[in-house]
Amino acid sequence: MLTLKQITEEYDRVVSGLEKKNFKGAKEAVDKAINIDKARRDAQTQLDAILAESKKFAAEIGKMMKQGMKEEAEKAKAEVAKLKTVAAELEQKKAAAQDELNAHLCTIPNIPYDEVPEGICAEDNWVVKSNLKECVLGQDTVGNWDCNPDNGEAKLPHWELAKKYNLIDFDLGVKITGAGFPVYIGKGARLQRALINFFLAEAGKAGYTEIIPPTVVNQASGYGTGQLPDKEGQMYHCNLDDLYLIPTAEVPVTNIYRDVILDEKDLPIKNCAYTQCFRREAGSYGKEVRGLNRLHEFSKIEIVRIDTPQHSKESHKEMLEHVEGLLKKLELPYRILRLCGGDASFTSAICYDFEVYSEAQHRWLEVSSVSNFDTYQANRLKCRYRNAETKKTELCHTLNGSALALPRIVAAILENNQTENGIKVPAALVPYMGCDMID
Repeated sequence: MLTLKQITEEYDRVVSGLEKKNFKGAKEAVDKAINIDKARRDAQTQLDAILAESKKFAAEIGKMMKQGMKEEAEKAKAEVAKLKTVAAELEQKKAAAQDELNAHLCTIPNIPYDEVPEGICAEDNWVVKSNLKECVLGQDTVGNWDCNPDNGEAKLPHWELAKKYNLIDFDLGVKITGAGFPVYIGKGARLQRALINFFLAEAGKAGYTEIIPPTVVNQASGYGTGQLPDKEGQMYHCNLDDLYLIPTAEVPVTNIYRDVILDEKDLPIKNCAYTQCFRREAGSYGKEVRGLNRLHEFSKIEIVRIDTPQHSKESHKEMLEHVEGLLKKLELPYRILRLCGGDASFTSAICYDFEVYSEAQHRWLEVSSVSNFDTYQANRLKCRYRNAETKKTELCHTLNGSALALPRIVAAILENNQTENGIKVPAALVPYMGCDMID
């Protein structure tokens, strides 16, 4: 969440940033935070005065008792008792204001960086790079993008290819669990495993430490990375134990550093994790979610970084290059989007989406989001580092991204590489698949 220092010292920037994110009532929300904090500080000031007066009375009572002034001492004790009652009330008032402030700050999204474009929806996102053509910042947007690699050939969608080559059984998944839980079979399962091993191997080469985290988390973890309370309706909740199935490995891996003070010399920290991910996707239906396009359970490799504010933008750039390198090696048509304010997530300061083209569905499929959260998550997590020069503790910057999410990558590989003789396996995956053709 935003810090009070940001809100008070950068008032105009915070308000304009929230307006760029199309956050309704931005000024009112910021003013409310300031007013709640004022009430908290006023209670603290009154409490300090009461405690000082009580301490003064206590010292005087001691002197009175020594001088035999028992009646005066009893009156002073009565005054101290009254002061204690008032102090207890002020403590409650201060605590209530602090709780109200924390709850309110959780409803205010992160503010975007200056380079985040204006806009209200996905059509306003900038296409900043593609392996199909050169892009011009601010001119090439999703809304006016007309460079798609369709060659006019009729191609089967991945759900038909999956059935033709017995790779994925969607109906069996419905039988076992429900829609959105596919069953991978034979070379379909092998393709999944090949991609997982390929992505993890590439992350290892890039210096990421592999983590195998739990796939269920507690409320504190969901709160720390901003899934709770913002995305509570999208998460599977285990009511009996009050635990949540993770929507991404970002949650458990980033929470490793909750309530931790790191040494500056140890930053940046670079972790990666392969996990199953679970999302309810409530309200999703129609052709846009058919097959692998949107699942309730899916595999994903996540890369997570903890860094200093001074280096986090460089870390973000390196993460973008890493994800782009994976798509290049998979030989898929891709484009990179810089999300506009209105399409950016609640917690991100800046986010880039990677999309691959589906030649059978004639549309772009998102396969990764790579975000810098600035101090927003770290403030909730209390994730700090000790500055090597000043020896003071400061909030870290947190970053993460998919590298990569598998379902739509699988869909694109199947659809874009289909031939009369089967589906050609990208050269980078052949060592992991053990074959160069799915037939």
